[in-house]
Amino acid sequence: MNILLVAVNAKYIHSNLAIYSLKAYSKNKGIDVQTLEYTINQKVGDVLSDIYKQQADVLCLSCYIWNIEFIKELITEYHKLCPDVPIWLGGPEVSYDSLDFLKEYPMVTGIMIGEGEDTFCRVSVFYCCRNDSDKLYKMDGIAWRDEHGDLHINEKTKLLSMDELPFCYSDIENFSNRIIYYETSRGCPFSCSYCLSSVEKKVRFRSLSLVFEELQFFIDHRVKQVKFVDRTFNCSHEHAISIWRYIYEHDNGVTNFHFEVSADLLNDEEIELLNKMRPGLVQLEIGVQTTNEKTITEIRRRMNLDKLKDNYFRIHNAHNVHQHLDLIAGLPYEDYESFRRSFDEIYRLGCEQLQLGFLKVLKGSYMHNMAREYGLLYHDKPPYEVMATKWLSYDEMIEIKKVEEMLEIHYNSGQFLTFLRALVRHFDSPFEMYLDLADWYKKNGYVNPVYSRVKRTEIVYEFALSVCESDRQLYEEALVHDLYVRERSKARPYFANKRHADTGIKLKELGCDHRYCHLEPYHYDVLNGTPEFFEDSKWVLYDYEHKKVYYIEQKEENEYEK
Repeated sequence: MNILLVAVNAKYIHSNLAIYSLKAYSKNKGIDVQTLEYTINQKVGDVLSDIYKQQADVLCLSCYIWNIEFIKELITEYHKLCPDVPIWLGGPEVSYDSLDFLKEYPMVTGIMIGEGEDTFCRVSVFYCCRNDSDKLYKMDGIAWRDEHGDLHINEKTKLLSMDELPFCYSDIENFSNRIIYYETSRGCPFSCSYCLSSVEKKVRFRSLSLVFEELQFFIDHRVKQVKFVDRTFNCSHEHAISIWRYIYEHDNGVTNFHFEVSADLLNDEEIELLNKMRPGLVQLEIGVQTTNEKTITEIRRRMNLDKLKDNYFRIHNAHNVHQHLDLIAGLPYEDYESFRRSFDEIYRLGCEQLQLGFLKVLKGSYMHNMAREYGLLYHDKPPYEVMATKWLSYDEMIEIKKVEEMLEIHYNSGQFLTFLRALVRHFDSPFEMYLDLADWYKKNGYVNPVYSRVKRTEIVYEFALSVCESDRQLYEEALVHDLYVRERSKARPYFANKRHADTGIKLKELGCDHRYCHLEPYHYDVLNGTPEFFEDSKWVLYDYEHKKVYYIEQKEENEYEK
């Protein structure tokens, strides 16, 4: 029996934890299944032909907001070629309106609702043993179509203990250059109205003894990044501190661990431990979403904003943990000016990344139920992104979209951080700065989505001069520094001076190999991002081999990540 389990990811670098977990659980029960992964960037026809060649007896697909349109087309065409092959779907995008989906797509045999490990295993046993369809009536966790075309939906499946789920990355060599997704808990203690994780209130944890064993496996194999998908990782202090202590004590100097946390829940012990960690060992994703107190209450979110900021700065000031903060545009009671204030307030914290997202009205969420009351206008097709609300017009949403694009290109890319700190001083609002930058791009015909690094540097330089020409030298030096702090660029922007004649001599004096180092003189304090002017220029050494940047006169070293 050839049971084929298929994932369609957003990018190649992503991996699909769901199908690995289903496969591992089934294998433990004596059932072998085949897995295949693709991306939404591939042609449907190419994926179709590849799946067709597998000669599956049962085809199962994992459905999410980013791939459901791809999968709808795929199963429609596949059924024409293989009308006798049962097609089963699972995942959040088909779990909340499963009967409606089955009506709309008659080629689908059934849908596995909710957590799928045990359900998938029982469906697989059903086909392997060629049982009669009466068995499906007694199978929890499915919506299905019988041989007469009638639709049925059964009771919810019972949730498994996290310890019943086998480790699914034993073949780690297959995940080279890909992000590893890993979970130590399921469920969320919060009830945020826009999120599906709030549907399951009870939080189940994996035993720490198993977690430690699995973490050591990642550490021993020097995995580049492990991304925890626990919805609120630090909702249990003992669970969180134990895992953080383990990775701190077993750090291999390479692996990065990513966690989604509620920063206002962090306590002194956790922060003190985080502040001792190697730079790059841990990064935190913090969902702020808004600073509007009325909005926070309306979306049923519990958050102490002052405590969040205080804990953020305690970590930020240690300079060793990257913090990514999230905002959502389109939430109830947040109008244009309110969102602008939220953006400015969070941007000024100076986090490593500020992710500006847009409300997704997900089926099954409380936000979906309240859509009419909130006046939500959103796309009918995934990702169901909001276009306008009772408080925010479509015109205003377009303006926010422009800011989001500029933020991604210039700030979140990490390519212009010194320059942006210099430029934002001339604006009352960071939001205004990015909006003006977007308008300037359009006004000057810079519509190509892909520019070289040097060309992009020249574009923002021209914008900065239009804002304040008297800071010309500061902009030039900040942009040159931003260029070299990330890479040993062979090309230089047109405004940069030619390489200093003394560069080669100084590199030799320092015992540096010019192939792995670069020297640049500055009159402004580019390393600290301040407009302080030096009468006599200071030389900055960019040591790419050892990933260090410092003033050669003072040996003030600053670790950085390329």
